[in-house]
Amino acid sequence: MLEFLARKTLQALPAETAHNLAIKALGSPLSIFTQAKQIKNPVELMGITFPNPVGMAAGFDKNGDAIDGLARQGFGFIEIGTITPKPQPGNDRPRLFRLGCDNAIINRMGFNNKGIDYLVKQVKKAKYKGVLGINIGKNKTTPNDKAVDDYVHCFAKAHTLCDYITVNISSPNTPDLRELQNDQALVELLSGIKNQQLLSQKNNEKYTPVLVKISPDQNEQQLEFMVQQIKASGLDGIICTNTTIDRPESLKSDAQVIEQAGGLSGQPLYQKSNETLRLVRKFAGDDFPIIAVGGIIDKKDALEKFRLGANLVQVYTGFVLKGSSLITQINDYLSGENTQ
Repeated sequence: MLEFLARKTLQALPAETAHNLAIKALGSPLSIFTQAKQIKNPVELMGITFPNPVGMAAGFDKNGDAIDGLARQGFGFIEIGTITPKPQPGNDRPRLFRLGCDNAIINRMGFNNKGIDYLVKQVKKAKYKGVLGINIGKNKTTPNDKAVDDYVHCFAKAHTLCDYITVNISSPNTPDLRELQNDQALVELLSGIKNQQLLSQKNNEKYTPVLVKISPDQNEQQLEFMVQQIKASGLDGIICTNTTIDRPESLKSDAQVIEQAGGLSGQPLYQKSNETLRLVRKFAGDDFPIIAVGGIIDKKDALEKFRLGANLVQVYTGFVLKGSSLITQINDYLSGENTQ
């Protein structure tokens, strides 16, 4: 009941104000009052034991300020970030918009974060001992031909503190970032990150898996190329998908909100994200690790992601809308405890 009331209160506030308050609450002792049951539904992937297959997607806790609070929500794993080498303010406000009639959000945050050094301090302070992923990106001012330096810098700082690293080259809110998904730029980026992964393993005796988070806005040929290059590089998995710049005709919310620039997440992303997932599984083969995210609002949405080939799923907008009950419902549904 307390979580329900808190969520309803936050939803009455401007979107970014509500988000910042939620992070502060989850990062405080108050988070003990939102404790959810921890479900044991383990999955083995990339040499990691995930207590259950439902994770917190990147973008919610960019700086690692709410790790311990999120750990109390029942997640099987938590991904923080996107983090960049240097702090940056992100895009001008307003930059976060609710589409209430569509169970959706539009954001153009622009990798606003306090920088990798701040995140490292927060991770070291956290008491959480579960599976942690760190999502890394490049600074807005870093040109694409130097982007690999930013990713390598963040990887080197973070890899000993987490279970896996996610390379974000698919956000639509940093100019030209998605160009890193194309052709030779992708090949060179993946090669540079793989070299750093192996060097870090040699220096620290710890192999940290790397996944690449991809866009839902690519055609079939582009997806096939990306999957081939990710596999050929020796990296460890794919996250399907980031937000979309498309605006489906089915959207019912106010036109002024729908027309805002930025990435669309939530229910309207579901079908497009699923089609990307289907193709990525086809191109990657049966055994390559895939984490699916995009439009999971209820337990059946998650089940469909698994049916299409996901090994794990992540939620963000669904968690904002429904809280920890969504995590419990998905896990109960998957384990057969509640199939109604």
